[in-house]
Amino acid sequence: MSEPGLDSSKVSDMDYHSLNAMLNLYDADGMIQFDKDREAARQYFLQHVNQNMVFFHSFDERMRYLLDNDYYERELIEQYSVDFIERLTNEAFALKFRFPTFLGAFKFFTSYALKTFDGKRYLERFEDRVVMVALGLARGDQNLARGLVHEILSGRFQPATPTFLNLGKAQRGELVSCFLLRIEDNMESISRGINSSLQLSKRGGGVALLLSNVREAGAPIKKIENQSSGIIPVMKLLEDSFSYANQLGARQGAGAVYLSAHHPDIMRFLDTKRENADEKIRIKTLSLGVVIPDITFELAKKNEDMYLFSPYDVERVYGVPFGDISVSEKYHEMVDDSRIKKTKINARHFFQTIAELQFESGYPYIVFEDTVNRANPIKGRINMSNLCSEILQVNTPTTYTEDLGYDLIGKDISCNLGSMNIAMMMDGEHFSSSVELAIRALSAVSDMSHISSVRSIEDGNDKSHAIGLGQMNLHGYLAREHIHYGSEEGIDFTNIYFYTILFHALRASNAIAKERGEQFEGFADSKYASGEFFDTYTDQVWEPATARVRELFTSSNVDIPTQDDWRELKANVQQYGIYNQNLQAVPPTGSISYINNSTSSIHPIASKIEIRKEGKLGRVYYPAPFLTNDNLEYYEDAYEIGPEKIIDTYAAATQHVDQGLSLTLFFKDTASTREINRAQIYAWRKGIKTIYYIRLRQLALEGTDMEECVSCML
Repeated sequence: MSEPGLDSSKVSDMDYHSLNAMLNLYDADGMIQFDKDREAARQYFLQHVNQNMVFFHSFDERMRYLLDNDYYERELIEQYSVDFIERLTNEAFALKFRFPTFLGAFKFFTSYALKTFDGKRYLERFEDRVVMVALGLARGDQNLARGLVHEILSGRFQPATPTFLNLGKAQRGELVSCFLLRIEDNMESISRGINSSLQLSKRGGGVALLLSNVREAGAPIKKIENQSSGIIPVMKLLEDSFSYANQLGARQGAGAVYLSAHHPDIMRFLDTKRENADEKIRIKTLSLGVVIPDITFELAKKNEDMYLFSPYDVERVYGVPFGDISVSEKYHEMVDDSRIKKTKINARHFFQTIAELQFESGYPYIVFEDTVNRANPIKGRINMSNLCSEILQVNTPTTYTEDLGYDLIGKDISCNLGSMNIAMMMDGEHFSSSVELAIRALSAVSDMSHISSVRSIEDGNDKSHAIGLGQMNLHGYLAREHIHYGSEEGIDFTNIYFYTILFHALRASNAIAKERGEQFEGFADSKYASGEFFDTYTDQVWEPATARVRELFTSSNVDIPTQDDWRELKANVQQYGIYNQNLQAVPPTGSISYINNSTSSIHPIASKIEIRKEGKLGRVYYPAPFLTNDNLEYYEDAYEIGPEKIIDTYAAATQHVDQGLSLTLFFKDTASTREINRAQIYAWRKGIKTIYYIRLRQLALEGTDMEECVSCML
């Protein structure tokens, strides 16, 4: 925060950018000037939005223009009467939505609002966009469309960027922009993986790929030793592919690759991110993730060597790809098996290398493989995550014929995301119905997504109906209620809130399955069908541990599910199933947080007044939601809070989330690699599933507080 600045009497004729900048200047009394940002939002409309909004004399004239000129999708509009759309639009505007911050308004009109084809004028206000998205998600259901308009405009639910940006527009991209692909140990799969990455990147998607199955450098090809080039050339091909498919030059394509900690190329894999790496192997734009089983930590604890196993030999011996093997379960058996070629490295040196690289670059992401699979209610194995490390779903291999046609189409993964605002959910009147509307909205995204250019993605989506309901604004809500992030009460609230969300999400998915007479493929083999999943909730009482959290739920009229509620839900699920294979995932919300006036995801703020760089506009300032000059003490930033309290908070939520939560750990500039190692071990012991970025304060201050994940945050 800067020193005291301009006299407030001189700002009445200032432009919106200058008014917003006054957030970074104390007033004469040493107070943050929140009113200047609210005035900046108002002036943004007066000075810019209203001046550049296309004017229509009537609703009919507007709709005819947008349809006749191919701005709106006619097929979507024709599912409803024009009278209903007009009534719904009037209803939306009657709610008198206002952006509480300048950045929220700026983000919407810059990134989401429909513009004329030359990009110079606006054709939508926020309410118009909400109506079109609601109409698209409701697919002709007027009650659902009306409900979604109220949910989005109230701030309780916000679809992810690809959905909110594209739905209803005639010239649009896909409704999802996050994908996971597995690659098998053959040239057909590798080439298909590269082609699929090109196709998905062309459509605006971020793609993560599993490389654990690919044989290591020096492995035999057709029984001839020392022929394989390993995974590094594959990584270089993928990086070039994402660079080429750069989404009309708007931005570089985004890709990530995941590798097992026990793959023989693991140290070469990590070396590609070193600052002084040889250009022949250096990976500049591809993100790296490491999949670490429990056995690796146990070996490090004993200061023993860890064996690395040839994927080629493992698949030959066990008949399944390396990524589908539990390394912890088979480790000693594979060590003793002379048919499997192996090398070894020191386990502690491996973890030290990871910490060094995270210190330098924030990479690699980490997936705690056994923790993830113990919590997985679906038959099959999870062996990777996505670009933002919150998607954790079972995949299966695809095989090809000699002419590169499909022999057997496996299951790859797309991410159908949207997030709820925790503060607005606790303020709302109908918690259960809000969750149900969100589940129905995300299920509609899955139903409407057909990426036919990558059949394994399309088939995987069609069979699983998997979605990822996220949450945001945890820190904002806790601070508003005068609760410190990471405190006993903060962790207690997080636990009970996510516990309650899970119940209502499952109940909503069960209702959809009952209505449609359809379950996700594989339900019969799941822990939902056996009832095992519900034991955690029927065998013990879940209730607030602190009086303050009990008071919050009571005053908000949010009923906490009882054991009897869970028993009833269990019976219904076993009888009718659930529609969605996966229900929850907590992404690192970015742009949607700003338009929703939320703190991002469930992690703490990075600063009280966030500084962002927004194109030609330059620096823009964003105040933490609900921040006032009277409650500053509850807005400790993530660097002050430290990794342990963040991990404790995420651990409380994780136990009720079937997929993952994108967890970034923040360290002060005095942190050492030893501290990063300790935090990783603490996260593993607390049952955390994944770690996204590692952030050091001095790196964050060089530019934006948080780097946005192109596939989930935007």
